Order: sequence, then C-alpha cells, then structure tokens
Amino acid sequence: MANIDRDAKQKGTKAQNIATVLSIIPGLGQIYNRRYLKGIILFVIAVSFLITFWNFIDIGLWGIFTLGTIPREHHSIQLLIQGLMALIVLSFGLAIYAYNFIDARKDAKARAIGKPNPTIGQAVRDFYNNGFPYFLILPGLLMLLFIVVLPLIFMVALAFTDYNQYNAPPRNLLSWVGVQNFIDLVQIDIWKDTFFSVFTWTIVWTVLATTFQIVLGLILALFVNDKRIKFKRTIRTVLILPWAVPAFVSILIFSALFNPTFGAINRDILSQFDIMIPWLSDPFWAKVALIMIQTWLGFPFIFALFTGVLQSVPQDMYEAADVDGGTRWQKFRHITLPHLLFATAPLLIMQYAGNFNNFNIIYLFNEGNPAVRGQNAGGTDILISWVYKLTFETNNYNMAAAITIIMGVIVMAFAFFQFRKTSSFKEEGRY
Repeated sequence: MANIDRDAKQKGTKAQNIATVLSIIPGLGQIYNRRYLKGIILFVIAVSFLITFWNFIDIGLWGIFTLGTIPREHHSIQLLIQGLMALIVLSFGLAIYAYNFIDARKDAKARAIGKPNPTIGQAVRDFYNNGFPYFLILPGLLMLLFIVVLPLIFMVALAFTDYNQYNAPPRNLLSWVGVQNFIDLVQIDIWKDTFFSVFTWTIVWTVLATTFQIVLGLILALFVNDKRIKFKRTIRTVLILPWAVPAFVSILIFSALFNPTFGAINRDILSQFDIMIPWLSDPFWAKVALIMIQTWLGFPFIFALFTGVLQSVPQDMYEAADVDGGTRWQKFRHITLPHLLFATAPLLIMQYAGNFNNFNIIYLFNEGNPAVRGQNAGGTDILISWVYKLTFETNNYNMAAAITIIMGVIVMAFAFFQFRKTSSFKEEGRY
C-alpha cells in the first residue's frame, strides 16, 4: 500500500511538472490535461494579447526607461504615461500567464488522483459560482486603475525627473534624477527656507483652525443640550446656518470684509477704536483672519455632530454620577467626553486631515499672499496652495510632485496612527 501511494504521488508530481513545462506556451498544459477547450481559449487569449499589445508595451517600456532620445521628436511626458500604462497592461498579461501555470498544475494533480475532468456545463457553473463576482468588479477595477492609480503613479514619477519651466518637453527631453529634488528641497536656500516656512505654518494652521472649530462646536453643543435651555430647535437652526451657505461664497464675503481699505471690519468696527489692522498685507494678521474664518466655517458641522451624539448618552450614567456626588466637570470628563470621542474620533481625525489640505480657503481669501522676501511662496500659503502655484504659475512640476509625496506621507501616517489609537478602531469587528 505504501509503495502504491508513493508511486501515485510520484506520478502526480511528474504530471504536474510536465504540465508546468508545457504551460510555457499558454494552453498546452491544459491540453496535456485533456482540458482541450480551456487550453484553446487560453492560447487564443495569449496570442491575441501579444498581437494587440506587443508594440504598445515595447515602446512603453523603452520610453519609461529612456524618456526619449531625440529632442522635439520624442515627447518625454507622453512616453512616461505610455510606459506607466504599459506596466499596468503588462501586469494583467502576467496575471493571466501565472493563472495558466497554476491552473495546469491543479488539473494535473486532479488527473493524477483519478478525478474526472468536469464537463462544459460543470465548468460554466464553477465559473459562475467562483469567478463571476470577480468578473463583475473587473470594469470598476479597470476604471480605478486608469482614473485614480495611474495619475498617482504619474505624479510620483514626476518627482524623480527634472521637469520644470526651464526643461520642458518636447523642446527638451526629461531625465531621471533620483532623489535630487528632495535633496534640493532641504539644501538649496530658497527652496529650504520656503519649504520649512510653509510646512511649519501648515502644521500650525491645521492644529489651531481644526482645534478651535472642534472646541467651539463642542461648547455650543453642550450649552444647547442643557435641559435649562429653551427654544432648542430655533437655536440649532441658527447655529447650523453657516454650514448651509456654500463655503466659497462665505470665504469671498470674508475676503471683502477683511479688506483693510474698504472692508467693514476695519472701516465700521475697528475704526471706532482708532484701530486699523492690515489683514491682507501683513502675514501674521492674514493668518489670524484665516484661522477665525475656518473656525466660523467648520464649527456648524462639529456642532451638529456632537448634538446628535449627545442625545445617545445614557441618562442612567448621569443619574448614577449624581448619586455618587459627581460634579459637572467630573461628569463631563468621565462620561460625556469619552462617549463623544468614541463615536466621533474618525470624523474628527478627518477634520484635521481635511484642513491640512484645505486649498479653498487659502486661495479664495487672498491667494496665499502677501509675498515674502526670499521665498517663492506667499505668507499664508500652505503646502497644497504652494503646490498649486508651483504647478500652474511657475511650472516647477518636479518640485510640486516631490512636495505632494511628502504631504501624502504625512497625512497617511497621521491618519493611520490616530485611527489605530482610537477606541472605535480597536472595537471594530469585535462583535
């Protein structure tokens, strides 16, 4: 019996090896396993793939490595995009090729143990039960790859080239420069000074603006939720009104209100105290104005969020705290705040991530100005608005891409770390 099992195992291994070797030509392994229709289909797919995409992949791979060799005739950006698309198409081809080997070995193993090959009807039913869901998501996956993934990879690739206003195709060819753009960002004076100035302001802006809007929303939600407050519906409606107005409209209105010459804040309010603040021309006061505006724009959402969560806090917990002699602060600290943070922590984290890349308010208020001597960014520019200027105003695409990568890494690291620390993340999937 042991010899029979050993012989069967050796026979199965031999069949698998033969099927694997034959599968170097797609479909032959399946034909060897007497899966003739499947083998013919795989062979036709492989031949069709090579005939259709061979030239595209060949030129694409050449282009992504060289970025062209003849100025004005070869366009480096087009070659780069074609090369990235060629890599995606090639990955699909390799996936089909790998499936060809795996399927041949699986059928050879089944054949060695005497398992009969399935009929066409059984094969169709197996595909419907196991492969049909993947077939349905394939169009969405393709759209995701070419609409989302491809532009992201293209942006990352630009960060390692010398694509700027002085070296742009088709007049010039691009070259791969490795991490030189990142080195220049922290070594060349104008880039270094600008980067660290904008980066520190971005962090300050994110922390202060987001924290103020969360704190204001929390305080107002606690007051409105108090049992002694009357006309709750009216108060809630009024406090949510800033959220109902489109943000860009509010920002443009605030830009006019803070105008130091004809704005109502200086002319009608501060002038009564003989005060005139240069809201738009002084970087410090422009930053103060931006933080106040974002606090106004952001608190209604936080207020509505906390108001809803406060309704779900069990009253039994407050009654138990009253029996134990708990003060208002103790009830807030040990009951209300933990409940709020548990339910809203992911959304609050997204508020910080959103303000980190809040382009609209920076650009619409004063386009990141005023100008700062010795820097190529404005006094209120954050990283995202600086990237916009580098891309559309000065055409420093390589540096803009490098800064974008840094921004993406920071946001992802912050969000991942914070989500892992929140109780809602830890409790996910437990029940």
